[in-house]
Amino acid sequence: MYAIVNIAGTQFKVAKDQYIYAPKLEGEAGSSVNFDQVLLLDRDGKVEIGAPTVKGAKVSGKILEHVKGDKVIVFKKKRRKGYTKKNGHRQQYTKVQIESIG
Repeated sequence: MYAIVNIAGTQFKVAKDQYIYAPKLEGEAGSSVNFDQVLLLDRDGKVEIGAPTVKGAKVSGKILEHVKGDKVIVFKKKRRKGYTKKNGHRQQYTKVQIESIG
C-alpha cells in the first residue's frame, strides 16, 4: 500500500513506516501532522487516481526533527575584472515518519 501525496508543493511517494524529508513544516518535534492532498492511492493493486485529489483520503505522520540539508556553494566570477563572490546555503527540512494511509 502506498500513496502519492502533495506536501508543500512537492510530490512524495509514501508508504507506512517510511521516513521522508519534506520542506520545513510548522510544528514541534513529536507532534502529528495530516496531509489531505492525496493524488494517488494504491490499496493492494487497486489504484484510485484523484481528480485532482482522492476524496476522503488522508495520510498522517509524525514530525521527528527539523534538520538542514547539505551545503550548496554559490560562486560567481567575472574574469579579468577582479570580481568574485562566494556564498553558501543550507536548506531546512523536516523529517517525517508516515504512520498511516487511509
